[in-house]
Amino acid sequence: MPMIDTHTHIYLKQFSEDREALLQRAFEAGVQELFLPNIDKESVAALKSLAADHDHIYPMMGLHPSHVKADYEEELAVVWEELASDTHYYAVGEIGIDLYWDKTFLKEQQIAFDQQISKAKEMALPIVIHCRDAFDETFEVLESHRGDDLFGIFHCFTGNLEQAHQALSLNLKLGIGGVVTFKNGGLDKVVAELQTEDLVLETDAPFLAPMPYRGKRNEPAYLSYIAQKIADLHQRPLEEVDAITTANARKIFQL
Repeated sequence: MPMIDTHTHIYLKQFSEDREALLQRAFEAGVQELFLPNIDKESVAALKSLAADHDHIYPMMGLHPSHVKADYEEELAVVWEELASDTHYYAVGEIGIDLYWDKTFLKEQQIAFDQQISKAKEMALPIVIHCRDAFDETFEVLESHRGDDLFGIFHCFTGNLEQAHQALSLNLKLGIGGVVTFKNGGLDKVVAELQTEDLVLETDAPFLAPMPYRGKRNEPAYLSYIAQKIADLHQRPLEEVDAITTANARKIFQL
């Protein structure tokens, strides 16, 4: 059954040695389509080039919150330029708030997040949200945009059940990655309480590899371990989980 990796950074240098072999492994594992989130202006060229070379790899455009600094307007200018270009971007992402490494630019992160959501709504595109150590701050911005024209994916969701329900009420699906397979991560207990219909699959490669590869470089082929874990938690056949999460992703990205 085909799967979709809704969030993978395989354009990064960590994959420069074996990118084509990695894509082959992904297809053999049943991963048919991949979505690439942008990080900042430095990552645009590699992301666009990879997507242009493969008709099953789709680009997104956004400014990652960890790269929102004092010059964020300059960075956003590149995002606006790309979204207005001939390249078809499937989402505005990844965008959001990250207070894990640094809280210095919280105000700038909030502004950049808000502006990028507005642009996505204007273009009728989904958003792909990055949130780390910043649930309250992220939801504050999202709530100000609540409405039928807001939709997308809460990427790498690691929140509690209440936060999951708040995200779902905002018309967002939850991106579930390798953390769900971690022994004491706690995400498995939350996912067990949700519906498969609320979820999409992602690797976030090269980061957050699932068990049994935890701590190693992640890659799209490992998506099957995440799907299997969800199937186990929901006591559903793997094929059903693949079919439902794939349909969810296709609907969000308007394929």
